Amino acid sequence: MTLLDLAITSPGGPAAAPPADPRVQPPPPVIPPPPLLDELDLAPAGRRRGARRRYRTPRPRSRRRALAEVALVLALIAGTLAFDPSPIGLLVVLFVAVVPFEKLFPRHRGQPVRRAQVGTDLAYLLLSPLLNVITVAVAVVVGVASLAWLPGLALRPLVAEIPPRFAPVAGLVLFDLAVYWVHRWSHEVPFLWRFHAVHHSTQYLDWVSGFRVHPLDGALLAPPFVFLLAAGFSPELTGALTVVQIVTGIFLHANVRWRWRPLHRLVITPEFHHWHHTNDRRAMHSNYSVFLPLWDQLFGTYFMPADRRPEVYGIDDPMPRGVLAQLRHPVREVGNPVALMGRVVRHPWRSARRLAGVVRSLLGQIWRSTTRPTRSGAAADG
Repeated sequence: MTLLDLAITSPGGPAAAPPADPRVQPPPPVIPPPPLLDELDLAPAGRRRGARRRYRTPRPRSRRRALAEVALVLALIAGTLAFDPSPIGLLVVLFVAVVPFEKLFPRHRGQPVRRAQVGTDLAYLLLSPLLNVITVAVAVVVGVASLAWLPGLALRPLVAEIPPRFAPVAGLVLFDLAVYWVHRWSHEVPFLWRFHAVHHSTQYLDWVSGFRVHPLDGALLAPPFVFLLAAGFSPELTGALTVVQIVTGIFLHANVRWRWRPLHRLVITPEFHHWHHTNDRRAMHSNYSVFLPLWDQLFGTYFMPADRRPEVYGIDDPMPRGVLAQLRHPVREVGNPVALMGRVVRHPWRSARRLAGVVRSLLGQIWRSTTRPTRSGAAADG
């Protein structure tokens, strides 16, 4: 693992392909489907003339700039660990608890622990206390602005009638339903996909790949959290479900070959989540549940074929390598935040109208994602 891999990237060049198992025939190349919905136009007015590409290919970086960003990321990691050294303990625990199983029961044989871009994912882990501060700050705004507390308040009288011993089960079911829809929208609404694509950009699934999450993408857990609180569930239960969802997600990325067929339709398994991460056209827009596959079966997004297994991961959209570039990538079209605030101050009414238009467009995209036709039948297990 090099310093450039840890922080940002070597200047230019595509990511290395995963090591191939010589006993397995490589899958045929597939072309991903087009995005389900139109992209939101958030670029300033002067940059919206003519057709605009949905994604701008990252430009190769000079070696001097790459080294400067390496130094900045290392400084951020050092400062973060000085205030909160807990990521080091978490790193050790995960390595000891998960890596031996990946070596004994590998899903993809020959995938090394020091695979390409492992340093980027380790940097996300070591910077997690700092990134979590950003996530929580944004989550407060997202939770209130999402109005998820309104349906929660509507359900509050019904929740009050639930016997205390059944409250955790009811909370789990409602939380999982809410997270299903938030997760589905983060894939099918292009503006939200900008942020979630960072998580899916890894070409490897293993013990540390689950930490590659943009902080604004993590803030999308706020609406389910606020929904449960408003419905009358205790903060302890709501917080525990959020933590369990995050921890479970880390282990579901492990490079293990366990299929656990009898559990496929009952709880999510590594196989279920690996299909969610695959770059196979046949499996795209599927397996959004985080606890119970019930919701994917109910809403037509369940995909667990019996005759094949996920082989290729990642995305086809351009994604720069390294933490800093990936954090900037989803917001690159917004422009300079200082200039943006200047435009808001100079033209408040115009900015308010533009914001209202963006909100209407976003809500329309969410509605079309919610009501879009899905598979007539889920892919069956063997």
